[in-house]
Amino acid sequence: MLQNIRDNSQGIVAKIIVGLIIVTFALFGVESLVSLTSGSNAPATVNGVEISEQELLQGADLQRRQLLAQMGENADPTLLDDNLINKATLDNLIQREVLVQSAVNQDMAISDHMLDQMIINTQDFKVDGVFNPDQYQAVLRNAGLTPMMYKDLLRKESLVDYERSGYMLSAFVLDSDVDNILKLDRETRDMAYVKVGLSDYMAGVSVSADEMNAYYDAHLQDFMTEEQVAIQYLLINKADLLKEVTVDEAELQSQFDQLQAVYNAEEQRTVSHIMIEVSDDVDDATALAKAEALQQRLAAGEDFAALAESESDDPGSAAVGGDLGVYQDGMLDGPFEQAVYALKKGEVSAPVRTAFGYHLIKLTDLSESEPPVFADVKDQLIAEQMENKVEQLYVERVGQLTDLSFSSGDLQEPADELALKIVEVKPFGRQGGDDDITTNPRVIRAAFDEELIRDGLNSDPIELDSGRTLVLRIKEHIRPRQLSEDEVKPQITEILTFKKAGEALEASLSTELEKLQQGAERTTINGAEWLVEDAVSRTNRTQPAEILSAAFKLPKPDQVASYNLIALQDGSRAIVAVTAVNEPDLSEVSAEERQAMRNVLGQRTGQFDYQAMIEARTSAAEVERL
Repeated sequence: MLQNIRDNSQGIVAKIIVGLIIVTFALFGVESLVSLTSGSNAPATVNGVEISEQELLQGADLQRRQLLAQMGENADPTLLDDNLINKATLDNLIQREVLVQSAVNQDMAISDHMLDQMIINTQDFKVDGVFNPDQYQAVLRNAGLTPMMYKDLLRKESLVDYERSGYMLSAFVLDSDVDNILKLDRETRDMAYVKVGLSDYMAGVSVSADEMNAYYDAHLQDFMTEEQVAIQYLLINKADLLKEVTVDEAELQSQFDQLQAVYNAEEQRTVSHIMIEVSDDVDDATALAKAEALQQRLAAGEDFAALAESESDDPGSAAVGGDLGVYQDGMLDGPFEQAVYALKKGEVSAPVRTAFGYHLIKLTDLSESEPPVFADVKDQLIAEQMENKVEQLYVERVGQLTDLSFSSGDLQEPADELALKIVEVKPFGRQGGDDDITTNPRVIRAAFDEELIRDGLNSDPIELDSGRTLVLRIKEHIRPRQLSEDEVKPQITEILTFKKAGEALEASLSTELEKLQQGAERTTINGAEWLVEDAVSRTNRTQPAEILSAAFKLPKPDQVASYNLIALQDGSRAIVAVTAVNEPDLSEVSAEERQAMRNVLGQRTGQFDYQAMIEARTSAAEVERL
């Protein structure tokens, strides 16, 4: 073999390849060859910074988890569009990278120590109010993150938040802006309106055959029946299987024996601490001196909890007298843990140095967990045994249903074999029926599956939730059809009558409106009286919303009231008048109310400024997508 390699390497092709490699090395260096074989697969770059494929996958997975959580227990992952999720995730990652770069360019930074403090003080990572490493790891695993990934994500999000806060906190508004908004907010109006219904005009409307025919031809799609299906199904419900399983006492004892066999007595150490932080403002020597002084005060008899509350630099535990709860292995680094396990109950350690600073550690309690007692755990063991047996039986029955329904031409054979009742459902459309089965998205999707409809097949098993599975079959498929003009004649008559009555009413009121705008006196219209309301505010809830909205859109009246004619949702019409605009006396506004308005306007201004910055940064960024 080696001789073959040696012989082939003497050929002209081999010499050309070697020559090209030499030239490449000479001109561009070894990196040029590496880059040829390890090209970037980043889905996007922002100003030369890559957004990795791993970031996109992790972000899309996190987005998918959040969507499924929002959809509830019966969430169907197949309803999610991966392409849309990936696109939205990539857009978000690009914008976040733009904002992170913006914050870094403003010389913003977050120390590792600050990130650690943020993690330790996160409520989701605590058990009984104390940071728990196992809880921390479990939460991150559920989110598909590692501690390093989460810390990087936290750093980026915090940088973005800091810059956002800078815009929000630095925004300001002028006194004149506050005054203008207060005037508009507290302004009231004297108004009047008359509402005229369609009833008097409906009676005089006639609809011809030609009008009906023309409307029918123009709206054929509006007069189609709904596509529907009638289904039948077999349901396996885990709850129904409980009556088929019983408790085995021998197995119960075996469960307890296993529980005892794996039991290990564990020491539970309850710990408190006083932390003196080492920072840019407090150097190591100063922190140590303070810790030693506190140690002397404790030795002199001062209360540990009181000193922790007044002197500790750990805000999370200081408020509760330094209490860290039951210590978990790995909660803090080596020296701290060594000190915890070297203490006896009630003892206080010498100052212990960690990455955070110096700690005085007190072992406030030391206990040993008790072995299990059969009477105490019997109910739990029974529940576990029943759950396991029911789960096994449920899985077995679902498997049998799967096999039988696949090989059967209908549902009768699997129903007889498994002693199940065939349930028949009345026809329903693509929006679902009126029970929890026919409103389930998976059931609807299967019920309208073209293959099941065309070939008359039983469906695959459909898992409704963790304890219910069904197989369905389409009994009848009712395709949509065009309704004839005769069938929809009453509907068309009603539509056209309503439309023509509205047009006639509006024409009549338009004439009245012209008279009013020219200064005519307000009088009864078709028996409808004018309703007069004075000093109506924008937040008034006693007036119809449509009327109120129209009144505050009208201009301030001069010599004649301002008028407008509007159509209401019920088809009636109203003429709205504004006779006066009453401006508020701003001297009656308290300093607190003015400041509250200033804060609201400042936040809105900050939001607008920040959004404008995002758009500017995004527009200026060099973004490349694969």
